[in-house]
Amino acid sequence: MQNLLLGLALAAVLAWAVWHSVKKAKKGGGCCGEHETVALDPVKDRNPAHYPYLVSLELGGMSCENCARRVANALNALEGVWATVDLNSHRAAVRCKERPDEESLRRAVSLAGYAVMDYREN
Repeated sequence: MQNLLLGLALAAVLAWAVWHSVKKAKKGGGCCGEHETVALDPVKDRNPAHYPYLVSLELGGMSCENCARRVANALNALEGVWATVDLNSHRAAVRCKERPDEESLRRAVSLAGYAVMDYREN
């Protein structure tokens, strides 16, 4: 009887694994809700002359375009910041109207679920 129950439990786990694998194969990987497109929140002021400070961030943890949009949105939510994020280089170009606050930029990225690996003021 125990062997029968063990066999049924094993069959159920195997069936779930196959179902989950087929589902992923049809839709792609499971990165951060990649099938739920994250809209990029536009920055209203896109005049580079209004942003005298430029910071370059090397980012860790990004693996898809949704990741990049999440980081950009987190940075752009800060007052006086206009950020663009490049997934291929894992870098963010952050323009600031006021002198950049490294801790605020790092915290925004961290709260979005990613990491700042390198911080450079240009």
